[in-house]
Amino acid sequence: QVQLMESGGGSVQAGGSLTLTCRVSPYYYTYGMAWFRAVAGREREKVAGFGSDGGTTYADSVKGRFTISRDNGEATLYLQMRRLKPEDTAMYFCAASSFCSEAFCALHAYDYRGQGTQVTVSS
Repeated sequence: QVQLMESGGGSVQAGGSLTLTCRVSPYYYTYGMAWFRAVAGREREKVAGFGSDGGTTYADSVKGRFTISRDNGEATLYLQMRRLKPEDTAMYFCAASSFCSEAFCALHAYDYRGQGTQVTVSS
């Protein structure tokens, strides 16, 4: 059973920055990894994906502002968020897929997920 633990969420003013961290145990570099966010009453959104080949993908809403990265040696996934907007307010989850190693895995392909960390952006 893979366990993921997010940290780094918090409250920030619009225009600010946060970096989310997700520690994975056990860690398999072949897994596709991603960050999702969820807001009550809205469909869950895949924010960014990172494939085992180093490929990345981003939702249009965060392109140019968010950067996903992974450190295989540290078994950690990161999401650097800059120029945050109030509409970025959400619970952010990291996720791992044991059978899709690409950045473009479909949402349902991620079979492991953390508990989430809340990000609140005030205007």
